[in-house]
Amino acid sequence: MSVNYASGLSEYKNKGTCGTKELIDSDKKLAQNIKILAEWIRKSKHCVIYCGAGISTAAGIPDFRGPNGVWTLEKRGQKPDESKMKSFDQCIPTFTHLAIITMINKGLVKHVVSQNIDGLFLKANIDRENLSELHGNYFVDECIDCHSRFIRHRPSPTMGCKFTGDKCAKCDGPIHDTILDWEQELPDNEFDRAQIESEKCDLAICLGTSLQIEPANLLPLEVLKKSDNQHENTDDHLNKLAIINLQRTKFDRHADLIIHHYVDKVMELICQHLMIQISPYESALDPTKSGHDLIPWNRNDFRPTIKSRKESL
Repeated sequence: MSVNYASGLSEYKNKGTCGTKELIDSDKKLAQNIKILAEWIRKSKHCVIYCGAGISTAAGIPDFRGPNGVWTLEKRGQKPDESKMKSFDQCIPTFTHLAIITMINKGLVKHVVSQNIDGLFLKANIDRENLSELHGNYFVDECIDCHSRFIRHRPSPTMGCKFTGDKCAKCDGPIHDTILDWEQELPDNEFDRAQIESEKCDLAICLGTSLQIEPANLLPLEVLKKSDNQHENTDDHLNKLAIINLQRTKFDRHADLIIHHYVDKVMELICQHLMIQISPYESALDPTKSGHDLIPWNRNDFRPTIKSRKESL
């Protein structure tokens, strides 16, 4: 399966603002803001990271709305050259994926909310409890009956939550992929977990996302609701929103800190400030490389509200 999964989505015209100019902060400004953000991470009691396509471009996966993003090219009447693209199973986690997981293991980050379907957090062996994937995962299928989830050793042969032909090892029910198409309902267990973590959040860090798709883009704003109810932010009530993205986002006006730079560079500098050593990707720890198919991926799932994604105008 090519990393240009967008070519398999159904037609949807309203893809938001595409192709805006990328910005790079000066070295001085970058250093100043990195120092601020690193200190916030140290002080935070419940840091949540919100990820978009920008964290996976370094792995060879195209973004959507960048200067040469999939949907930017589409608006120009062009298509990505898929002959030069990798398949999803060839892609490996970036420095950012590995750094986030290391920060989770050290207690500096509590949860990740991801809009990406590339499976790179899974390949980096993230704990299921620490990840909410709102738009699906090409390496994770789900049983329609008992809602158990299973890790694949190859990308799913389908998308759009279609049946793959496999059976659930727990209840023998039919299994479907977890990749959402436009207007399909978000997985309620994933969204609910993201909502709960966002309500506890005191530091929301948005990494590589244009913040244009609802309801995922609204979750980081939960941290601001607590700030609105306080006269000032103290060490006990941090409540900050940081946005790291090459392009401006629609929520920049709400942010307490904005960094315009490549996310890998930002994460590298943050790790230096926090004196964190990042280990490289190891295929031996990658559950998609285990050689076994449809391995149970466990979490106590619960089934509350239903949300569908849409462009936020």
